[in-house]
Amino acid sequence: MRNLMSAAILALLFATACPLWAQRVCPGYSIVIDTPEDKLTLAYNGAENPQEQIAAIDRFVQEHPDSEFLPCAYEYYTMAYLKLNQFDKVVEYGEKGLSGNYQDLMLMLNLLKGYVSSGKTSDLAFQVVLKAPAEIKEENTPSRAPNVSDEEWKKVEEDAATQASEQRAYMEYAFFQLLQREPDGSKRAQWLDEFVKAYPDSPNQAQINFNYFIAYKLTNNVEKLNEYGEKAVASDPENVYTLNVVADDYASRQFSVDKAEEYAKKALELAPKMTKSEGMGDDDFKAQQNRQLGLAHFTVGQVDLQRGAQRHRVAGAIDEFKAAADLLEGNPQLQGRALYYLGYANEVIYPPKHQAAIEALTKAAELPSPWQGEAQSLLAKVKAAAK
Repeated sequence: MRNLMSAAILALLFATACPLWAQRVCPGYSIVIDTPEDKLTLAYNGAENPQEQIAAIDRFVQEHPDSEFLPCAYEYYTMAYLKLNQFDKVVEYGEKGLSGNYQDLMLMLNLLKGYVSSGKTSDLAFQVVLKAPAEIKEENTPSRAPNVSDEEWKKVEEDAATQASEQRAYMEYAFFQLLQREPDGSKRAQWLDEFVKAYPDSPNQAQINFNYFIAYKLTNNVEKLNEYGEKAVASDPENVYTLNVVADDYASRQFSVDKAEEYAKKALELAPKMTKSEGMGDDDFKAQQNRQLGLAHFTVGQVDLQRGAQRHRVAGAIDEFKAAADLLEGNPQLQGRALYYLGYANEVIYPPKHQAAIEALTKAAELPSPWQGEAQSLLAKVKAAAK
């Protein structure tokens, strides 16, 4: 990574060799030898560990609180604190570094890494993602130095293009991570609108459609919700998670029980073929797979219940809810819902199966889920009817 040097030293290097294109620290700053900024740079680069680097920055900031070099010092802080996995500090100093008119790609990337790893989000983080394409283009457009051969120059351009692609990919990854943490559906839709403008050629169209679907679900925009439900499935038809989320929504709203059933049954076919992500343990993978299977069985059960409730023909729904409840063990919110519906279906069938309903509702009433209160209420009614 290129150190900050005097203009004379930089000119000498460019005149004698073609450097590999690399992410630059504090581009735009020229360091004069023997100045406090030069001493900080030397101390930072010569430190043996992040703690020593932070101590060197601390001294500089305390002794030169009005220095124009402070944004670069804050950038150094983000680099050091990332090494220590102290992500709140990365966010703190990244925000300080970008609080004025200064910005550079290293600082922007480090701030987003801090946000992604800390579990936080903010409007500033989204704004950084949206500003990134212009900065990526600017910092990855090299100037050809004298005496550089065509072969060397081609390598520089290729390295710059590769780096720009990787940086852009991380910005998009960070955006979708941050978007999941935004509780306001209207703001999610707003950020997505801005993202589409800033990244018109994004390869993540499936994620864009799915996140629009979630945003409109949060805002209860039914027309847009239906539109993006179909777009989400069409752009990623083999995605078990997308199929299950859209199917569950359709069935719960009784928007299109036929499509809900179609998508859920497709999820049942695909879930056993899921592949384990790199680094995921066997137990976690099995739990993830069971969750998707359980969700799909639950949706099919909802459809069967809606179709057969008036005629009390819900045996199929009962079987689906049983399968869902077993597969969703360990997830109290989802299992609680499945058990509640299992109890309800056992009361809808004719003749009612009071004891089976009581068993399911008793379990649902014990689980901490949004369905706990309803399960307790229905359980009392079933017990009264069973006497």
